[in-house]
Amino acid sequence: MKSLSEGRKMFLSVMVTFVIYAIIFILFEDYDRAFRQPFKEASDWHLLLFSVIIMTLLAWMLHRYAQSMDQRISREQMAKESRLRRELTQNISHELKTPVASILGYTDTILDNPDLDSQTLHQFIVRTNSQAHRLTSLLQDLSTLNRMDYAADMINKERTDISAIVAEITEETALSLSQRQMTLRNCLPQGIIIKGDPSLIYSIFRNLFNNSMIYAGKDTTIEITAEDRGTEWHFTFRDDGQGIDSEHLPRLFERFYRIDKGRSRAEGGTGLGLAIVKNAVMLHGGTITAKSQPGEGLQFDFTLKK
Repeated sequence: MKSLSEGRKMFLSVMVTFVIYAIIFILFEDYDRAFRQPFKEASDWHLLLFSVIIMTLLAWMLHRYAQSMDQRISREQMAKESRLRRELTQNISHELKTPVASILGYTDTILDNPDLDSQTLHQFIVRTNSQAHRLTSLLQDLSTLNRMDYAADMINKERTDISAIVAEITEETALSLSQRQMTLRNCLPQGIIIKGDPSLIYSIFRNLFNNSMIYAGKDTTIEITAEDRGTEWHFTFRDDGQGIDSEHLPRLFERFYRIDKGRSRAEGGTGLGLAIVKNAVMLHGGTITAKSQPGEGLQFDFTLKK
């Protein structure tokens, strides 16, 4: 069932209030009258007719105002969506341009210089491969966001073991954590089960891992905890790294927003990780917040409905 617009809601609420008031006023002409009585005087019928005319006029005016209000809201929403689409298109174009230009640059150099020594050739191939992986990651993240934006109703939710998913990610990231001299404290209890989309649940925790590995710094610790709150699980994902300034927090979940652009790109970040995290959490009936202070690490608190 299609939800009512803001203008319709306003119109109906005012009209219902007016009708109730009119019924009370007409049927109980005096406030000290205990019971309803039939109209005996012509003035009562005149009052009724006058009230109907006034109510009809008011209804027409409110209807026109509601239509105008809906049209204004619709125009503002369309303008906002258009602006966001333009910004998103520009950001995507910019993000795609860098790896594509690098791949073309390396491959053109190889083709134009068939006598390159084997060491230089190997370096160019390695760099080309790295940029291709970055491009693949970006396209995968864009595909995930599009799936959540435009096909949310088609996402299949099933029995999902979050504890097992985090254990899998722990194994996958063990080498990267070791190279960065980072420690992981997985404090999740066994058997955290929710009804959700396994791939999106995986994306939530994997992107939080990636974010900490990029920004927390060496010799830091990542800690994951969970609390059972009846109908939902409350998760805390924190690190004790360098943290971020509070001015970045309101925009932390925006698409392509980066705190340190050079570092994020160097580490292979797409700028979409935290946007995926927020959308995936919301699709599972949860909320997410972030808090941080420079030098005190970064903490994410989020919930997932069971």
